[in-house]
Amino acid sequence: MEKIEGKVWKFRDCIDTDVIIPGRYLRTFSLDDLASHVMAGEDPKFAEKVQEGDLIVAGWNFGCGSSREQAPVALKHAGVSAIVAKSFARIFYRNAINVGLPVIIADVEAEKDDVLRISLEEGIIKNVTTGKTFQIRPFKKFMQGILEDGGLVKHYLKIKEKG
Repeated sequence: MEKIEGKVWKFRDCIDTDVIIPGRYLRTFSLDDLASHVMAGEDPKFAEKVQEGDLIVAGWNFGCGSSREQAPVALKHAGVSAIVAKSFARIFYRNAINVGLPVIIADVEAEKDDVLRISLEEGIIKNVTTGKTFQIRPFKKFMQGILEDGGLVKHYLKIKEKG
């Protein structure tokens, strides 16, 4: 998988799925509608400001709360290319991988608007702004395959097609 590079949005510990996509916005099947309200519980203007390829850096327990799959879907559709956090809620982590959104467990030093470059294969996160480098556990090839293919369903269909 190629390197992921983007501008940082910094968030606190315990960002729950109600903060990521509040329940009042779940009455739609439109990905554009979901993305237009992403992170509304924490920063009502986030969806207007986030750019394609931006990254989220957060503290402990990102994605806690309900197991709604719309949370990682809304983040990905809004343009977030990866999330780096000290830890993730187990179901959120799995849902994110399943929809093709890289989630990386790491404690990195980064501030809002810093630029990070991530290599999942090499297991390195570099803060391009500060020059600091952080080691992470490299992603296994099968996980990289799921992410490269855009999620679990697309990955399965690709494998099935090959026969």
